[in-house]
Amino acid sequence: MTYESRFKDGFTDSLFEAILNLKNKEECYRFFEDICTVAEIKAIAQRLEVAKMLSEDCTYTDIAEKTGASTATISRIKRCLFFGADGYKLILERRTQGDGSSVS
Repeated sequence: MTYESRFKDGFTDSLFEAILNLKNKEECYRFFEDICTVAEIKAIAQRLEVAKMLSEDCTYTDIAEKTGASTATISRIKRCLFFGADGYKLILERRTQGDGSSVS
């Protein structure tokens, strides 16, 4: 089954194609430092860590203390893990399986 995003458009396609062309972690840092604010990058990184901790059955209190995320953010990410597009699940599984898809 093919996934169709609710926000799919030409600009977003171009963004994701650009990201897919990055070859390593240094290129990711260079691109994201130019395209995002530091706060945006930190927020995205925080969300990924929250998703990881939720998948490890950590408590909201532990997650909030370690990441600084609000309970509202933690709750939203939890909803995404259970009812979202499975993007978090996909990346978390790949990171734990070490299937070679991670960027170094």
